[in-house]
Amino acid sequence: MTAAAVAVPWPGCVPGSRREAAGIVDAACVRSWLGVVATRLEAERDFLTQLDAAIGDADHGVNMHRGFTAVMVRIGESEDATPGQLLKTAGRTFVSTVGGAAGPLYGTAFLQAGEALGDAASFGPRLLLDALRASLEGVQRVGAAAVGDKTMVDALSPALGAFELELRMGGAREAAAEGMRATIPLQARKGRASYLGPRSVGHQDPGATSTALMFAALEQAVLADRSQRFAAGTRRRGSGT
Repeated sequence: MTAAAVAVPWPGCVPGSRREAAGIVDAACVRSWLGVVATRLEAERDFLTQLDAAIGDADHGVNMHRGFTAVMVRIGESEDATPGQLLKTAGRTFVSTVGGAAGPLYGTAFLQAGEALGDAASFGPRLLLDALRASLEGVQRVGAAAVGDKTMVDALSPALGAFELELRMGGAREAAAEGMRATIPLQARKGRASYLGPRSVGHQDPGATSTALMFAALEQAVLADRSQRFAAGTRRRGSGT
């Protein structure tokens, strides 16, 4: 039985998805983002596996959940890590923990993003753009995939383009979701799904789906961090301190 060719049934992650999300991001926000991703991957593990069962090895959901479970353990051991160090830890953990294509592809994405961020204690939207661009370039280098090949690139590339255009997380999340849905009518040209030829048409790509999940989680984490900073500032002004 094949998985239904429908978009992931996730609710909108935050109210006002078109709000600006151009605040300063620190290690706490990165930890929050990775934690949200881990939680969502656990919740969507079976759905991702069903998607992969139709056109792959039926292990994407399990592999992604395993990888992020290990990532959360490792970053929990790095209390003083910078955002870049956290992402590099995530990348190395993914490469060493996850088999198949997901390990090297997502591992490379995180490693390249961490390298782009460097050792800065915090970063803004411009540096985040550099990190996302580095992730895409790394994934394309390892996977030799382009937009239209029915891979995670179909979600990652439009999300980067939307963020570059608007410097808004809402725009990136929506673009990633649109790219994810756009994989349904495509014939796979890369990865295990490409072996099916025309039979891969009509199925949503699992890698593009998990990538869209990560952008939704990133938006949620950044907006939640901004809300907390705003609330803290309001309390300080109200107390006169």
